[in-house]
Amino acid sequence: MCLVVALMTTSPVWPANTGVSNNDFFLYGDFVYKNNIKTVLFNQQGFELSDPLIRMNSGDRLILRFDDLDAGFKQYYYTIIHCDANWQVSELRPFEYIEGFYEDLIRDYRHSVNTRTPYTHYWMEFPNQNLRPAKSGNYILKVYLDGNPDNIVLTRRFSVFRQQVTIEGHVQQANLVRYRDRKQQLTFNINTGHYHISNPYRDLKVVITQNGRWDNAITDLPPRTIRGNTLVYDHEELTLFEGNNEFRRFDIRSLRYLSERVQDIQSSRRHWDVFLLSDKRRTYDRYVTDDDLNGRFQVMTSDAPNDMLESDYAWVHFHLPMPEPLEHGHLFVMGALTDWHFSEENKMNYNYGENAYELSLLLKQGYYNYLYAYLPDEDAVADIGFIEGSHSVTENDYTIYVYHRQPGDLYDRLIGIGHMNPSVPR
Repeated sequence: MCLVVALMTTSPVWPANTGVSNNDFFLYGDFVYKNNIKTVLFNQQGFELSDPLIRMNSGDRLILRFDDLDAGFKQYYYTIIHCDANWQVSELRPFEYIEGFYEDLIRDYRHSVNTRTPYTHYWMEFPNQNLRPAKSGNYILKVYLDGNPDNIVLTRRFSVFRQQVTIEGHVQQANLVRYRDRKQQLTFNINTGHYHISNPYRDLKVVITQNGRWDNAITDLPPRTIRGNTLVYDHEELTLFEGNNEFRRFDIRSLRYLSERVQDIQSSRRHWDVFLLSDKRRTYDRYVTDDDLNGRFQVMTSDAPNDMLESDYAWVHFHLPMPEPLEHGHLFVMGALTDWHFSEENKMNYNYGENAYELSLLLKQGYYNYLYAYLPDEDAVADIGFIEGSHSVTENDYTIYVYHRQPGDLYDRLIGIGHMNPSVPR
């Protein structure tokens, strides 16, 4: 993650342990900088659960959506920033990676209808005639207020790729006995075909993500061997991920009746409260297969016809009994609903009267996945298995990104993307 100086008027909800202590930084990742901005969605058009990926020179489109709980009208602008394989700003200048204008106005918006929490819903399709990426690689979409690039509202990652290599492989239980029960091992080959790479060990960067997360990504992965045009990645330890567990879930598509994992719904003239059933620790439970969204969520309502404009907001209350508070670390509710971050907003508090950890999040109606993550003090990597358990047979989505920097180039080309899943090897 790259930090570069930029004057800002307000602070985002900072992730834990970034070392950020003031508002003089711009973060290269998925962040919301204003407390009035909720439910940011950024995905391929027509596929709400997809990652934000664009195939170069294709008809692929991404759609950005977000709600402003101030409920008025504001002028939101956006631009894009090119990054290298490590999500640090690249050496390219805007005119080298942007076709069209360097910024554009988000023109589409509608006010919410019949909701107790009023909001204005904004959306835009990208790329479009006014602004589109000219190079492959990693990008940050930056949204800001009133044409002032320093008044940042939100940022989102996306990637543009040309499929110039093929990626084939599978996910399995770890080969090493000490990891076999809890870790998953990825084994894959990259076939370069007619695409020339002078020195794969020097010029190629391979990155693997699990369920669209970047906090636990494996980066800078070298091939173990090279056989002609085939790069072989069959490492025993370098490509291991914790299998973790299937995600917990709750359904708040309706606020009129109790649905899955909902214990009680209360209402006032101004807002809704949803109390989830108490959760329990799953550290030593046997693995149970379950269909989940791998940490994602979908905005939906069964109470009205328009999901985006008529879905209401509710305070969702999480409850995890624990006999005593944890020392030397904190618990967080984790998933796409919290942008996979560890912040004050999603850090749980211990209730001594209830002997339980509790948290309340303001969420839009829909179907949600989540996990409980334990983050030790002074650590940047969360331990999911501490509360949830970890199993090598858990179903997870993996994405492999292949970057190439040719000699003399100033940026990392994204020359291939592959997808793997333990249940659907390909």
